[in-house]
Amino acid sequence: MEDRFKSFTFLIHSIAKKILKIKTEEMMRLNLKSVHVTCLYYLYKDKELTAKELSVACGEDKAAISRSIDYLEKQGLVCCDSISEKRYKSKLELTAMGKEIGCFVAQKIDTMVNLASEGISEEYRGILYECLAMIDKNLENILKELK
Repeated sequence: MEDRFKSFTFLIHSIAKKILKIKTEEMMRLNLKSVHVTCLYYLYKDKELTAKELSVACGEDKAAISRSIDYLEKQGLVCCDSISEKRYKSKLELTAMGKEIGCFVAQKIDTMVNLASEGISEEYRGILYECLAMIDKNLENILKELK
């Protein structure tokens, strides 16, 4: 059991660190941080999202998303369609320059995902994601029981 725990936690942590490092290194020249990249990716793919929706999609807390939105707005990459509603519920979308960079980011991410998945069949990839989703759900249930 200990070996499974060690292997699982090491591999998950190692994969997450490598993804973060790739995002950081690839986007340094655009002066973007990892969370900015994720925001641009989801806004590019989904066209428009509220800050709340972006927070869920990115897996980041409200404060991190708020800081990211502020930065991306100052860079001219993101705009807000309404200032009359609460800021967190207003739709955000990419500007023309944001769409250009969003496209670049999405292409880079798609390329990296394809390279990382090399040698894994569609069937095994599906099983992998099913298993990860099940592990995530089980861990969520454990956390609920701990409260």
